[in-house]
Amino acid sequence: MFIALPVPWLLGPMVGVLIGSNIAKRYYSWPGIVRNGGMIVVGYTIGISLTATALREIGRQLPAMLLMTALLLVFCAGIAFIVSKISGVNYRTVLLGSIPGGLTQMVLLAEEMEDINITIVTVIQVIRLMMIIICVPLLIFSPLFAGQPAAEEFYDPASASVSASWAGLFPNIFFFAAACIAAGILGQKIKFPTAYLLGPAIIAAILQLFGLQAPVLPAILLNAAQLAIGVFVGLLLDPRKLSHKWMTLSLAVGSGMVLLGGAYALSYLFAAFESVGASTALLSLAPGGMDQMSLIAHEVGADLPTVAGFQIFRTFFIFFAVPPLFKLIFREKKTESSAIS
Repeated sequence: MFIALPVPWLLGPMVGVLIGSNIAKRYYSWPGIVRNGGMIVVGYTIGISLTATALREIGRQLPAMLLMTALLLVFCAGIAFIVSKISGVNYRTVLLGSIPGGLTQMVLLAEEMEDINITIVTVIQVIRLMMIIICVPLLIFSPLFAGQPAAEEFYDPASASVSASWAGLFPNIFFFAAACIAAGILGQKIKFPTAYLLGPAIIAAILQLFGLQAPVLPAILLNAAQLAIGVFVGLLLDPRKLSHKWMTLSLAVGSGMVLLGGAYALSYLFAAFESVGASTALLSLAPGGMDQMSLIAHEVGADLPTVAGFQIFRTFFIFFAVPPLFKLIFREKKTESSAIS
């Protein structure tokens, strides 16, 4: 936090644990219940961001969202194919590292799949995240994006959490907490992908849309959740499992730059079709976190409902579409390979 690291309570513990565990050369473990608790908190925060305003914006621009999200994912798949051929790392590992579905979600999805090098997935995702968080603000605040119109106000849990009070949590937090925990446990039992994240997100959104006021969590709770997940991810990182370290790191940086360039190009296409500002278009398609992109949108006066709507849509699209699609594609490839042999 003191050195202005992006997402400090996630990346800080991750880097600290990575360094500490590899220097000490010992085996460390992190209780699953702590990680799951952090995921429930993050899932709840995502769920309450699905306000009526965000849903109306998603509905209005659904065709454009589907097209742009599909083009971005196809672009990511192409990048992953090239990186896989150059590095020799199996395609599904590089693809999971390249999909802009969020660091936590993609690492947890990688943990649930076979034949995935979690260290490589995490390294690619971390480098992409840091590049997006650093480069997008520099682009947006540059003279290239000057003169954007002011945006309408939009509810953003990330910024609201800064001023949220503990007193404002009660009594509704009890209902949401019970529902989110139950949804996470149920999702895990029925083999739902990233159940402790998606389950709470879905149930929190449903309860809020049915009229139950969702309290915003104080920043300290969000920081604790990120720390719980960051430590877990840090323990997954094992440099000894990273073959050809410098080549992998170089390719991760290169693919991140190409992905950012692709998002920038697609933003011009989106701006032309939907008649939105350049800042709004880039922040809508930037493969970063919804909270960071929404905060930047607020600062530069971009259209917040459009930005948050696109980010939420892509997040949930990847949550629901990518895991079963991955399993279907790679199951068929595995079957074909077995038949040939």
